[in-house]
Amino acid sequence: MSRIIALDPATTTGKSAELFTAVKSKLGMVPNLMRTFGHSPAALEAYLGFSATLGTGVLPAKVREQIALAVAETNSCDYCLAAHSLMGKGAGLTEAQTIEARQGQPKDPRLAALSRFTLALKERHGSVTDADLAALRGAGFNDGHIAETVAVYALNLYTNFFNHVNQTVVDLPAAPAV
Repeated sequence: MSRIIALDPATTTGKSAELFTAVKSKLGMVPNLMRTFGHSPAALEAYLGFSATLGTGVLPAKVREQIALAVAETNSCDYCLAAHSLMGKGAGLTEAQTIEARQGQPKDPRLAALSRFTLALKERHGSVTDADLAALRGAGFNDGHIAETVAVYALNLYTNFFNHVNQTVVDLPAAPAV
């Protein structure tokens, strides 16, 4: 059971109601994560804005979802695993690719380098080494990719931590077992 009561989009008013309407028009529903973020329109708007802005960057949706899955797995966030398995499928990932991303073992060598970098961010609390950066650059990633990888990591850390604090009830199909 969630520790923060999920707002009912049908009875919510003000800025959160406006944001819920936008979410529902895009997703067809207002997921529990956003319904609880809605207690603070600023928190919800920050999440939505950060996510939307990263959607205009250099990392394709498939890659952002693979990063999100790796972060969710390392932080044991069942809500985010479910959400990003679903969104990953929408971005073109196969179930096998979602599992590979969660295990930090994509078959694509370029994505494997990105996965290792993402896991280094977690293990070293952001204090990656010159060798970590060189390996990522050696796999064809540039400084823009690096900046966005850190941003995607941070956005997903935000939702993982919020879901742990809240114990958000998963209202999406469960992630495949690994």
